[in-house]
Amino acid sequence: MEKQAGVLVIAGACLLVLFMVRVKSRLEVFLNFCLRAVMGGIAIYGINLLLGSWGISCAVGINLWSLLTSGLLGFSGVFLLYAVAAFGFL
Repeated sequence: MEKQAGVLVIAGACLLVLFMVRVKSRLEVFLNFCLRAVMGGIAIYGINLLLGSWGISCAVGINLWSLLTSGLLGFSGVFLLYAVAAFGFL
């Protein structure tokens, strides 16, 4: 009986470790997305201010879609948003 209890404890510990690794990786992906979205929003705000001070009226709005784009793609998503805005400006 003691041998079976020991095996169950070891199996439970292994499952717990696997669960923690799985949750940690998902949490890490979620936090990475949130950090990129926040940094993208700050970058969009700063670039809009910079372009406005230069007299260039090519601005990107800060909304759900722009934050999702910058969250998924990072700073390349911010550059993509400005490329689309510049293309529409032409």
